[in-house]
Amino acid sequence: MSAPPAPAPVAEPAETLQDWQKDTTRAPIATKIVVAGGFGVGKTTFVGSVSEIEPLTTEAVMTQASEDTDDLAATPEKTTTTVAMDFGRITLDAGLVLYLFGTPGQQRFWFMWDDLVRGAIGAVVMADTRRLEDCFPALDYFESCGLPYVVAVNHFEGSERYEPEDVREALSISAGVPVIIMDARRTPSVVASLSALVGHAVELTPA
Repeated sequence: MSAPPAPAPVAEPAETLQDWQKDTTRAPIATKIVVAGGFGVGKTTFVGSVSEIEPLTTEAVMTQASEDTDDLAATPEKTTTTVAMDFGRITLDAGLVLYLFGTPGQQRFWFMWDDLVRGAIGAVVMADTRRLEDCFPALDYFESCGLPYVVAVNHFEGSERYEPEDVREALSISAGVPVIIMDARRTPSVVASLSALVGHAVELTPA
């Protein structure tokens, strides 16, 4: 008795292509933005809030080995941490695609920053007013390499809300650097932060 025929393979649903993807004569301009800041400030959430694709994350479960290096006092509910990068994509129009790269926040992963920042038009430095000092390394890094940046203050529930100028004074950053109060969980708030960075980078680009 012969064996029954094997079932036919199920076809995968075809990916919906954008108009520019169907035109082989042109390709969109790719732009890169880096999202940086301290540990647990909301970088992964920021990228995930606007990415049109499932964000690539490198989240690892935190263990007892990191207790002495990762301060969870302000984020006691946090159980994972980024160990390489976050990656997301936004298609702004037919000719422009924006790639977002979130940096790891802990000092032991800073050696990756040079590679992640290469080719970026600017950076969003995220800050938490409960621990502003955590964003100082990112500010120093982008100041030293001359990359345009904005400061996005991620307003957490239960934390005191401050005005942008108060944050600017506390961080001792120049008047020309935009400071935005935002919520990394809300897409319009994240889009506004990215728009502020793009505008700032354009202003600093020589004519």
